[in-house]
Amino acid sequence: MCTAITYNTKDHYFGRNLDLEYSYNETITITPRNYPFKFRKVDDINKHYAIIGMAYVSDNYPLYYDAINEKGLGMAGLNFPKNANYKEEQIGKDNIASFEFIPWILSQCSNIKEVKELLNKINIVNIDFSSKLPASALHWIISDKENSITVESVKEGLKIYDNPVGVLTNNPTFDIHMFNLNNYMSLSIETPVNNFSKKLDFDIYSRGMGALGLPGDLSSASRFVKATFTKMNSLSGNTESESISQFFHILGSVDQQRGCVHMGEDKYEITIYSSCCNMDKGIYYYTTYENSQITAVDMYKENLDSEKLINYDLVKGQHILMQN
Repeated sequence: MCTAITYNTKDHYFGRNLDLEYSYNETITITPRNYPFKFRKVDDINKHYAIIGMAYVSDNYPLYYDAINEKGLGMAGLNFPKNANYKEEQIGKDNIASFEFIPWILSQCSNIKEVKELLNKINIVNIDFSSKLPASALHWIISDKENSITVESVKEGLKIYDNPVGVLTNNPTFDIHMFNLNNYMSLSIETPVNNFSKKLDFDIYSRGMGALGLPGDLSSASRFVKATFTKMNSLSGNTESESISQFFHILGSVDQQRGCVHMGEDKYEITIYSSCCNMDKGIYYYTTYENSQITAVDMYKENLDSEKLINYDLVKGQHILMQN
């Protein structure tokens, strides 16, 4: 499963944990402005905003998991099994396959207002990328530097939710996630007050007891609550180092350790990578399960006017600094 968040200090940040039991050998992929985006049911886009993100590249096409564009708009697709419902082609609509959705939005839009205008015409169609790569069941978080929305194509149609917390996990639907937060309104970062009974004398035996009841399991509903509580109460300095460090600590509060989620046979879900994108500077930071050192790729150090994809393999081996 997965968790995506936004976070603002002096700059604006967007990223996610990718939690799966396998990897497609994804790469940091930069799509320059003149790379020709080809779509199955709508016109191709040959000139567009430059994009950087994590993708599996197949047949020279970037299948983005998460990405930002040069205007500071970010987007991530997260697993949404049994709820995602893609449609048949509709006349008069922009018929976009799920694997085309991130390129379609990030190639053309610079902010959430423009995204919403494009979504008024969109129909997410049930088309596989190939026989070996069927359409994934997804929903999406889309964020500019100030606002976020969640997009879900479900049986009832396309649902677009304002996302005031800037967090997304997996099932259930986003409206249920937000309603569930009502159950945790008593949580606090402060030392708790005895509201149980004035007749009893309770012992504050530990720090952090104001957050008793905060979920700690790895389910998507619990991760949504914990990531939201952690993010909404998180404090960071304004430097780049402080900001990205804090961002990865927020994601670390809901990461998946090998052995805790058994997927059958010898498969276990893990946090394959965590990402943090500086939406202002176009820098993609990441860590992997076997490499906790933060690695970065700066899109502006590349030729963004070229026509060819630019790929960087993930640095996966652990990097340890020996001090003696």
